[in-house]
Order: sequence, then C-alpha cells, then structure tokens
Amino acid sequence: MGNIWTRLKKPIWCLAPMYGVTDSAFRQMLCQIGKPDLMFTEFANVQALVRQLSYFPQEKPLICQLWGNDPELFGAAAELIIDLGFDGIDLNLGCAVKAVVKKGSGAALIDNPELAGQIIQATIKACRGRLPVSVKTRLGYKTMATARWFKFLLSFPVAAISVHCRTTKAMASGPTHWGEITKIVNLRNRLHSKTLIIGNGDIFSREMAHKRIKQTGVDGVMIGRGVLQNPWIFNPVQTKKTKAAKVAAWKQHLKIYRQTWGKLKPIHPMKRFVGVYLKGFSGALALRKKTMDMLS
Repeated sequence: MGNIWTRLKKPIWCLAPMYGVTDSAFRQMLCQIGKPDLMFTEFANVQALVRQLSYFPQEKPLICQLWGNDPELFGAAAELIIDLGFDGIDLNLGCAVKAVVKKGSGAALIDNPELAGQIIQATIKACRGRLPVSVKTRLGYKTMATARWFKFLLSFPVAAISVHCRTTKAMASGPTHWGEITKIVNLRNRLHSKTLIIGNGDIFSREMAHKRIKQTGVDGVMIGRGVLQNPWIFNPVQTKKTKAAKVAAWKQHLKIYRQTWGKLKPIHPMKRFVGVYLKGFSGALALRKKTMDMLS
C-alpha cells in the first residue's frame, strides 16, 4: 500500500475532515468541480465505525480520520480500515467540540500526552507499515504549547501532522497563529524528522494558501471552512461562477447525495449546502428560501 504522503507532489492540498459536511456525497462533488490532492473522511468514532466509512473509488486517495480515547480500539479499527482500502489513518487530537473534549478525546489529548502517545503507538503498531498514520491537532489546549506538544508528537514516526493554528479554547474564532506553524516546521527540520507539516486555519482563497505556504515552509495546506465559501477552491483554474453554474452545482450535489445515500440518510442534512451554492447572484435569497422549503 505504501505511504500516500510521500507520493503526493508538494504543496499538498487537503480537504479538512468536517463532521456532517465531508461525507461521500460532498467528496464526490469535489471530484467533479475541483478535487483536492488528499481528502479525509468525517471524523469517525472508533466505537461506531463501520457505518461512517462508505466511499467510492473516485474519492481516493482518501484517509480515514478516527477519534476516541481507547488505544486498543484504535488498533482494532486500523485492521478494518486497512481491509476497506483506505490510503491512511489520521488521528484526531484536535477536535474542540465540547461533547468530544468532555470524553477526554480530540483536543483534550493535548493535555494528556501519555494517553495520546498510547493511541499513536497502538495505531502504528496495528498498521505494521501497511498504511501511514498521521495526526491532526492544535497549538495547545488553553494556552500555546507549541514547543512541548510538537516535540512530543515528532518523537513518533507519523507521516504528517496537520496543525490548526489556534488553541482548543479559541475554537474557530479569533486570530490564527501561523507564526507558530513556522516554529513547528523549524523544529521538525532541527530534529531531522521526515514528518510532513500541513497548515490549517482561515484559508479562504488559493492566494492565501500560497502566501501561507511561502511564509511558513509547510508541506501543504488543509482547507475546511474555506471550501464552504468556495466549493471550487481546490480547482487550480479559478473563474467567476455564473448563476447557472451555481444552480447546476447545487442540483448535481443533491443528485449525488440521493444516489449515494438513498433512504439510508434523511435529506435535511443537505440544507447546510443551500447557502454554499445559491448565493452571490440576483434572486439568490428567494431561491434559497424556496429550496429550503422543499427540503423540509
């Protein structure tokens, strides 16, 4: 299977895992309008794994992201993920959602390095070199912990570390601290580590992505909320989209969703995408309202 991270041309453009957003239907849509170099599943709980891991071949290369706090379950999940043909496993050590953090998972593990280390080791051991293991995390929990936390993470042979440049406490608001990511890149270089560093946080255009790559020396960027402002952001050819193009994109995404999930999922999750496509043109507000009523 090999290491997908080493086969991708730098800079690497990644789609961030977003719960309730980056399902198979959305990933298939991006394959048509602007495919990232690497996509991630919605983060999947190791205790409720199988139903969240549907995908289609065109979505590959695709990495499965896991969250939880039981090292043994991470090891067991790794075997399943290998059998399902994913290209890697990503460990979520950065989710700031309260329900996740309260369970001692996600970003809570930043302040529990012993357990975090056990999870990383258990996953790497289970993979036995068959799949690369990566980590997504933040700069710290309540305060910056850049030096301590990333020196610790870089002590493991992880393929990549994706860094959201805020603390857990900051969630997704306030300033981003890309200067800290520069420090992490420099630390990686001093340690002669082969781990790739992927920067994440408030990238809403390709121009901004290129600027951050140049400023920090990261090996790639991960885009989350930016793809909801511009679903075509991963397409190297950026053009102004007409009303017809936006409406067509919405209809295509809806079609893919229905074909993918049928009766397995309700239609209402698609409401979150109405404002993603149907905006920025005359009559958009009325069309959004009509569409939302149809999905109710």
